[in-house]
Amino acid sequence: MGLEIERKFTVVGDIWKEGATSELYVQGYLPSNGSSTLRIRQAGERAWITIKGRRDNLSRLEFEYPIPPADALLMLEKLCLTPLIRKRRYRTEYQGFVWEIDEFQGENDGLVIAEIELQSENQAFIRPPWLGREVSGDRRYYNASLSTSPYSTWAQSIG
Repeated sequence: MGLEIERKFTVVGDIWKEGATSELYVQGYLPSNGSSTLRIRQAGERAWITIKGRRDNLSRLEFEYPIPPADALLMLEKLCLTPLIRKRRYRTEYQGFVWEIDEFQGENDGLVIAEIELQSENQAFIRPPWLGREVSGDRRYYNASLSTSPYSTWAQSIG
């Protein structure tokens, strides 16, 4: 059984890009009954299908399996809700933790979110200076939500 424990934050500035590596991601979501999320993701020549359960605080079940890139492309084009999520994912280390920072493109352009995966919900970590406010519990920032309610449709209401 897979368990994802993740915290999400907005990002301030761009100093975090120093020394970070990046890769372009395209992902889409299949229609769901609300009890789980089914994601198709492609990055370069790799592709995955991911099933995520409902969030319980900072944790949720997560199962991820590689699939042929050609299958992923067809599913993204024919089965997934639109708009697809396009983002450049950066990875950078800070104080012993790997942070993933997503710089969104297309309908979600202008949104930058940092994520950290933890071993437990109460695991301590040192906040990088470029970390903004925590948005872990705000459903608007979930990638699945961004595919149906893109950042461009609600950016003016964010303070």
